Amino acid sequence: RAGLLAPLDHRLLRNMGNLAERFSRPPWDPELRYCLPYMWNATGIAFNRQLRPPLAAWSDLWDARLKGRLTMLDDPEDVLGACLLKRGLPFDAADEVSLAAAKSEAIAQKQLLRAYLNAEVRDQLAAGDVLAAQLWSTTAQQAMRDSTQLAFAFPREGFPLYADNAAILAESPRRAAAHRFLDFLLRPDVAAANAQAAETATANGAALALLPDALRLSPVLYPDAGVLARGLWPGTIARDGQRRRDRVWTEIKAA
Repeated sequence: RAGLLAPLDHRLLRNMGNLAERFSRPPWDPELRYCLPYMWNATGIAFNRQLRPPLAAWSDLWDARLKGRLTMLDDPEDVLGACLLKRGLPFDAADEVSLAAAKSEAIAQKQLLRAYLNAEVRDQLAAGDVLAAQLWSTTAQQAMRDSTQLAFAFPREGFPLYADNAAILAESPRRAAAHRFLDFLLRPDVAAANAQAAETATANGAALALLPDALRLSPVLYPDAGVLARGLWPGTIARDGQRRRDRVWTEIKAA
């Protein structure tokens, strides 16, 4: 919409057919006119198996027994989204009433928090210092590799899905070369190697058979259809709504 991306020439992308079916018409670009899905992940809850009953919902992250050993992502979209879903509201709501409810939830939770942390919480989870963390599935997979005491839950209220995409800038003077690189990324062997190196989920369906079982069969990276049915792709938020969300996040962090 801002004119920052160049349209893709599908004639130069012979390997597009390798994309998994669910990424052949993604909601953010159904015709794949401007970007190609590359890798994907979800946000959920990583937790220590000593917690009983196992964590299964965003609402479980307001449990007093987690005090001082709980982290949330240092990310306004994910934190506000979890608070909204806990209240039964849309993940990407941006109206004043919904955001006031999310703010109330987040501030109430702060007394339990160790910190707002992103991928750096991985080692604290593996060491057992943190018992529960709102976390991206890719980072959770890495932490679970380092500790058999960890598990991951896709919250029952719903959870966001995210995809990394490859695109070409509109100002690029080398669009032909950029198309060749995108086509290279779409090769199954290249996509599999990248997914293995990053320990993340690939959007390339043809690459799945080339992955080691530890990744290909991981329910954290590749949840089944029943779990994915609870997942959602966050929508685009209008500028005014985004300003409201930014303001609320600042108020939460300052509280």
